[in-house]
Amino acid sequence: MKADAASDIDCTTSFSASNRFEGTRQVGAGLFDLASLDRFIAAHVPNYEGAVSIAQFNGGQSNPTYKLSGSKYNWVLRTKPGPVSQLLPTAHAIEREYLVQSALGTTGFPVPKMLTLCEDESVIGRAFYLMEHLDGRVLWEQSLPTKTPAERSAIYAEMNSVIAALHTTDYRAIGLQGFGRENGFLERQIKRWSAQYRASEIQPIAEMDALIEWLPRNVPSFSRTAIVHGDYRLDNLVFDHQAPRVIGVLDWELSTLGDPAADFAYHCVGFHSDPMMFRGIAGLDLAQLGIPSEAEYVALYERRTGIDCGEHWNFYMAFSLFKIAAILQGVAKRASEGIASSEHAHDIGAKARVRAAEGWAVANELRL
Repeated sequence: MKADAASDIDCTTSFSASNRFEGTRQVGAGLFDLASLDRFIAAHVPNYEGAVSIAQFNGGQSNPTYKLSGSKYNWVLRTKPGPVSQLLPTAHAIEREYLVQSALGTTGFPVPKMLTLCEDESVIGRAFYLMEHLDGRVLWEQSLPTKTPAERSAIYAEMNSVIAALHTTDYRAIGLQGFGRENGFLERQIKRWSAQYRASEIQPIAEMDALIEWLPRNVPSFSRTAIVHGDYRLDNLVFDHQAPRVIGVLDWELSTLGDPAADFAYHCVGFHSDPMMFRGIAGLDLAQLGIPSEAEYVALYERRTGIDCGEHWNFYMAFSLFKIAAILQGVAKRASEGIASSEHAHDIGAKARVRAAEGWAVANELRL
């Protein structure tokens, strides 16, 4: 850690905790039929030489992601977590991930190159796709504790620029007009995450019950339609090793056509997140760190996109926290059933109650 950066912020505990999400871990030899996997890929990917080893990335919570290493090249394998019969309805849609990244790749938007998709579960026991391995860096701490103020400022400006570019991409021009419905996005999302939460519910959370009732009655009357990522955050981005430039946006499982303001609000949840619990930046001296305030960050996005977020910002933020709580509850449910893709799923799922309480607090600011 650089001395000049370390003096800006004390995130030692949080920074150490984030290390558990970095790198890969070895997997058992019986996880996949590697020979069957190699045969399929060789039949669909030119010049594929075969994998020598396979390791699992530590960061994934939903769709397990693996690094296939060959003698000359590396690839990334992304799979569903198990047979379809064990999964929540509409979850883990890797086919959609493959489609949207393939389409965006034609525009120059920073996504990994898609290589092949396999929906035949008989090959390795689950659907999967293969993509290029990006040689870059993933930054886990939104406070960027090892960076200088100038570096933090540049990284935040780049994150803002990339999501603005996504939301201003002409989805019809790249063949994604059928990727989602253009109307009723928020209503469908509230219904979907309410159902996913109910399907994953272990113990009652009063604030989630309150949000499930409140959100449908307070949906903004007007919204735009754009490609939305659904989980756009710092650690789903791959940066160039040397420059503050995003070379790849990862984890498109929740992508669809929808309200870009809702997608951007989800991205801004870090401004409301405790540094120690959620690796966020709430309560920090952002000006000293070189990080824009939430208001400055929102204004920059609005200038780049022409989208007005301000009038309904609290609704969008309450919805985002509700959505995160539902996702975390799903992690907890999978952990309780022994099918979670991360060994840290129990800890993460336990935070659903905290996010629900934060969401209901934001909603209550509108109710007063």
